[in-house]
Amino acid sequence: MSTPEILQVSRYPEAIQAQLEQRFKVHRYFDAADPSALLDDVGPKIRAIATNGEVGASRSLIEACQALELISVFGVGYDPVDVKACRDHQVKVTNTPDVLTADVADLAVGMMLCLGRSMVPAHHWVTEGKWAERPFPLSNRVQGRKAGILGLGRIGESIGRRLLGFDMDIGYYSRAAKAQADASWTYFDTPEKLAAHSDFLFVSVAAGAQTRHIVDEKVISALGPQGMLINISRGANVDETALLAALTSGTLGWAALDVFQNEPTIDPQFLALENVLLQPHHGSGTHETRRAMGQLVIDNLSAHFEGKPLLTPAL
Repeated sequence: MSTPEILQVSRYPEAIQAQLEQRFKVHRYFDAADPSALLDDVGPKIRAIATNGEVGASRSLIEACQALELISVFGVGYDPVDVKACRDHQVKVTNTPDVLTADVADLAVGMMLCLGRSMVPAHHWVTEGKWAERPFPLSNRVQGRKAGILGLGRIGESIGRRLLGFDMDIGYYSRAAKAQADASWTYFDTPEKLAAHSDFLFVSVAAGAQTRHIVDEKVISALGPQGMLINISRGANVDETALLAALTSGTLGWAALDVFQNEPTIDPQFLALENVLLQPHHGSGTHETRRAMGQLVIDNLSAHFEGKPLLTPAL
């Protein structure tokens, strides 16, 4: 049997890249001098696409690969994959859940602490010699305050478990109350009600048409001038126009953001604000997790071509 041919549309870690090329015949669409010419040449032979959660796969790309059977996504979110096109052409989709849950939850809580306790300004206070002149301004307590989790999936639940260690009053929003939620957590049936309850609002909802701008002007206003928004999900889940207006006017206190609508070219207005913590979408960015994610991409591809059940089917 011939080696399956793969179209790779996003770059992978070096060790995973080597393993991918050892097992399959890989065509590097992501660094081709002429991607269109490459697609014209190899499209009819491509049986799988290897991509990530930012690049995905468009309908035109899917339809250019007439023999396509599977799209394997390096990441939990697969919203940039044209799901309707996959269904139309009976193409399966896999992602990499679970293996990145802990790291993303760690970053979410870390951002809350970093911004809540003013760690970055405090660092500069020391390095710029201001400490010798006067004490650093007081920050706000984190322990014992109210936290809201918007989306109680794997990552949302993991964030909540970590927050228990801070003796927080925890609420959450989901389409329905969740059996896996801790008995002490309160269910809210709208994002706005959850925001009104919260000092810290964590956005961990999956991205899609139904959740686009789920954090809108009303939710941001309900969170209020003493509230903090922490987004580790997808940029599209937050209305950035409303967010920037609220941060600028002071109707929202703070925001800690690892994701944005136009990554990596984010709205320059964010760069001028002092009440934000900006991160480069690296929630899963540890050596251990990226290796595990890459291995899961390869294992799903291998399972498919060996006629075995997919390990983590998303579609």
